[in-house]
Amino acid sequence: MRVRFAPSPTGYLHIGNARTVLFNYLFARKNRGTFILRIEDTDRERSKTEYIEQIYRDLRWLGIEWDEGPDVGGEYGPYLQSERLSLHKEYVKKLIDNGNAYYCYCTPEELEARREERRVAGAVGGYDGRCRNLSEEAMAEKHAAGILPSVRFKMQEEGELVVDDLIRGEVHFDGALQSDFIIMRPDGTPTFHLAVSVDDGLMRVSHVLRGEDHLSNTPKHIMIMKACGFPVPRYAHMPLTMGPGGEPLSKRFGAMSIREYRQLGYRNEALCNYMALLGWNPGDDREFFPLEELKKVFSVKRISKSPAVFDKAKLDWMAGMHIRALDDNAYIREAVTYLLETGLVSNEDYSGRPEWYAKVLLTLKDYLACYADLKEQLMLFRDEIIGEESDILKTPEAQKVLQVTVRALEEHEYIDENTFDALLKHVKKESKQKGKALFAPLRIALTGKEHGPDLKMIMILLGKKLCKQRLEACIHD
Repeated sequence: MRVRFAPSPTGYLHIGNARTVLFNYLFARKNRGTFILRIEDTDRERSKTEYIEQIYRDLRWLGIEWDEGPDVGGEYGPYLQSERLSLHKEYVKKLIDNGNAYYCYCTPEELEARREERRVAGAVGGYDGRCRNLSEEAMAEKHAAGILPSVRFKMQEEGELVVDDLIRGEVHFDGALQSDFIIMRPDGTPTFHLAVSVDDGLMRVSHVLRGEDHLSNTPKHIMIMKACGFPVPRYAHMPLTMGPGGEPLSKRFGAMSIREYRQLGYRNEALCNYMALLGWNPGDDREFFPLEELKKVFSVKRISKSPAVFDKAKLDWMAGMHIRALDDNAYIREAVTYLLETGLVSNEDYSGRPEWYAKVLLTLKDYLACYADLKEQLMLFRDEIIGEESDILKTPEAQKVLQVTVRALEEHEYIDENTFDALLKHVKKESKQKGKALFAPLRIALTGKEHGPDLKMIMILLGKKLCKQRLEACIHD
C-alpha cells in the first residue's frame, strides 16, 4: 500500500487539509503501508519556500512522519512537483502520440464566445471539440499565425464512467457530459489533472484519500492514468468539514491554521484526536484516542459519507481531556515551557519561585483547553485588587461573610491547608452561612468569578495579605 498527501505550499496548513493528511497517515500506518509527502509547488506566484518549511514543521508537530518526501528522499522522486516538469511533458507527448490528446488552438476569447452561445441555446456547457480532428494543414496554419496551442485530453464521449469509491461505493458519471479538458497550457506547464495523475502513477500510489470536492475530477484522472498505462489507484472521497450551520468552514468557526493552534498551546495529540473524529468513528462510544491508538483502530470503512461539523467547544473539551490525562510532572513541564517561550512569565520570576508556580499550575490543570488559557487564569494570582461589583456581594449575608473572613485572617499569620480549614470553620459559625451562600461571596471577591479552581488552593496561593486586600475592597461602608 502506498498513499500520499500532496499539499500546495500557497498558505499555512489548516484543519481541513490537516485532517486529510491525518487520515492518509493513519490509513498507511494501520496497513503497514508507505506514506508519501509530495509538494505541488507549480503555482509559481503563490508557492513559497516558507510555506513548505512550515508544512514540515506542522506535520512533525502533529506527530506525522513521512517515508518518502522532498526532505527525506525516496525511490520515486523528485517529490517537489516543480522538479517533475520534464516527466509531465514526456507523458503529454505520449498521450498525443497514442491519440489520447491533441493540440487545441482555441483562444480564450473564442472559447468564451462559444460558451455563451451554448448557454443561450440551453446546451450543456464544456468544450465543443472544435480542435479534436484538425488536419496537419490546419494546425500548420494556426502555428504560422503565431498561436501557441494548449493540449487537451480526449474524454469518453458516450456510456458511463464508474468510480468505485471506498467510502461512497459506485459513483456513475455520464460520459456525454465529460468534455475534453486542457492538460498542458500554451506556456508548456501542466494542469493539475495531468500532473496529479502522472505523479500518482509514477509514484505507484495505490490508494488516494482526498476531499469529496475532488470526486468530480476523478473520471478525468482515471482516464489519464489508463491512457498512460498506469494501474488505477483505489479512491476514497471524504466528506468535507463544515461550520456548525452547514456553512463552509471559516476562521470564524475555528478554521485556523495548525500553526495558530500550536501557538495557542493546544496539545498535538488533542488536535489529532479531534480531527480524526471529524467524519470518522471507531464503531463504539469511545472518543479519547492518543495518536498511537488511532494508528491501530483507524479504518476507511468507518468514514462517514455525511459532512463533518467543526465544533470549537467540542475541540476545547477534548483538548482539556488530553491535558488532564497527562501526569502532573509532564503537565508542569509543558505548561512552564509554554509560559517561558511566550513570555507570559519571565525567566526571572519563574526561577525565583518554581514551587509556587507548580502549585498554581496544578490548581489550574482542570480548567484549561490549551496553554494560552493560562494567560487569563494567571491573572487571578497577580498582586492586584479586584473589587468586583456583583449583586451577590451586595446582600447583608454576603457582606457578613466577607467581614467575618477579614477578621479571621487577622488572627492567622499565614494560610495553609490546616489554617484554611480552621478559618473556614470559624467563618461558617460566625456568619451563620454555609454552602453556596458561604463560598460564592468569597470566590467572587477573591477571583471576580462565580466558578473556578478550588477555593482553598486559591487562598493559599494568594496568601494572607492579598486575600485580605481583595476582601476589604468588596466590603461596603
